[in-house]
Amino acid sequence: MTQQHDHENDPAHEHGHSHGHQQHHFDQAFWDERYGSTAAVWSGNPNPQLVREVADLPTGRALDVGAGEGADAVWLAQQGWDVVGLDVSPVALEKAASHAAAVGAEVAARIEWRQGDLLGWEPEDERFDLVTAHFMHLPADLRRQVFPRLAQAVAPGGRLLVVGHHPADHETVRKDFDEHFFYTGDDLLAELDLDGWDVETNTAPEREMLGADGEPVTIRDTVLRVRRP
Repeated sequence: MTQQHDHENDPAHEHGHSHGHQQHHFDQAFWDERYGSTAAVWSGNPNPQLVREVADLPTGRALDVGAGEGADAVWLAQQGWDVVGLDVSPVALEKAASHAAAVGAEVAARIEWRQGDLLGWEPEDERFDLVTAHFMHLPADLRRQVFPRLAQAVAPGGRLLVVGHHPADHETVRKDFDEHFFYTGDDLLAELDLDGWDVETNTAPEREMLGADGEPVTIRDTVLRVRRP
């Protein structure tokens, strides 16, 4: 399935991802090959919106969706969260486990790595105090199937944090994307069944990154954080 994660400070992070008419090709085999083709696909740093939105929250049990090479899960564990890191690629998860072990045994012990494809994933009866998904861009019809399942996995009083490219990025770094891969916080709220949930963050902050040719560009992140009653 489509995944991108932990891409900060990587000027090439936007290229070769699973978007547009090619989406069906980007399955486990694609991601295994990509993660196996280089020492590190991503920067190794946690996504900045995760840090901003979660740093002051009380810790508990977290689900990191599309864990990739594990930077976000490791950061959460360092803050005291018990984390399940979910990714379609076992190659990525092997790298993530190595990353966590290199940080330290205490951090590694807080993380459980799980392989799974969100297109068929169901939360069942498991619940988390935090469910976080960063830069997972799916066709709108698939997004409407997958993202409600993320909300289902949130425990009472817990939070769902979704971060993605704002539609404005279609005119900057992602002109090759189909416009339906982008979303605002309001789009997500309309698609999710969140009756009674508290909207704690619904913003689109700007930040600087390097474009395809190394030039600085300004992009916007859609950031939605909601709390289940």
